[in-house]
Amino acid sequence: MTDKKNLLVSCPRCGVRVAWQDNPFRPFCSDKCRMIDLGRWANEDYRIPAQPTSDEELAEIIEFPQSPEED
Repeated sequence: MTDKKNLLVSCPRCGVRVAWQDNPFRPFCSDKCRMIDLGRWANEDYRIPAQPTSDEELAEIIEFPQSPEED
């Protein structure tokens, strides 16, 4: 069993090993690494790949409300 008080994790930005317990910046090692990562998200450096979706595909997935004149 892992002792959570002694658990060390790697900072996702720089890789420095830091204690998990009582770390105000976790999962990062410092405020600097936390802010750099936030800036990368804000600049859209991190992206999730996706395929464009056509209007027909969206219509199959989403149930759009009908306007009163369509009833």
